[in-house]
Amino acid sequence: MSNIYYEKVTSVHHWNDTLFSFTCTRDPGLRFINGQFVMIGLIVDGKPLMRAYSIVSPNYEEQLEFYSIKVQDGPLTSRLQHLKVGDEVIVSKKATGTLVQDNLLPGKHLYLFSTGTGLAPFMSIIRDPDVYDRYEKIILIHGVRYVSELGYHEYIMNELPNNEFFGEVVREKLIYYPTVTREPFYNQGRLTDLLISGKLTDDIGLPRLNPVTDRVLICGSPSMLQSCCDMLNDMGFKESPRMGEPADYAIERAFVEK
Repeated sequence: MSNIYYEKVTSVHHWNDTLFSFTCTRDPGLRFINGQFVMIGLIVDGKPLMRAYSIVSPNYEEQLEFYSIKVQDGPLTSRLQHLKVGDEVIVSKKATGTLVQDNLLPGKHLYLFSTGTGLAPFMSIIRDPDVYDRYEKIILIHGVRYVSELGYHEYIMNELPNNEFFGEVVREKLIYYPTVTREPFYNQGRLTDLLISGKLTDDIGLPRLNPVTDRVLICGSPSMLQSCCDMLNDMGFKESPRMGEPADYAIERAFVEK
């Protein structure tokens, strides 16, 4: 099939019993903007079975990384979760998606709202040196139910700030705010509740959200997207209506189907 690449799995990491990530080879012909997604999957009964997955790895890395839930009866994830090094996966040749800088007007602060595996596209964005040039602060908010679902937590806290090429700017500009809803953690509560109440911005020492200064990218479940859009609309933010028309915030409507 001419519209897909065949890639080899190079590593697999199981975060807990519901989440895993894996890396695979990357064809040199695949080009993408940090924040975009591709279709990935497996050949099943001679046919491609594919779903949309945001790319975790930044666009300058030689391999691709993906972050996924495990669904026992899911058509694709029930198979993907059993991947082993050396297995073959298929990747679409075209990347797309709306979580890109060209969909935002210039601003002072970039907020990245994520829940669950919605963190994935923002892992590439917070490793993009060009993004740090655009903003005074980048605020990554990751909401989950349980502490064990805070994938990449240690990497963001400890490894990224010590990156040999841009660790200094990460330490200066990146604010990481993980929050948990169903068990004790140092940040607790739903993302929207924390923002509406002002607790989150108070915690990080920034003014409350303001469409004059703040820009937002959002990735999560359909219900999370809706609640975040409602909140931002009430605050006077304008959504980017389509690719290439910049506004105050943009969402990603594509997500991994269960």
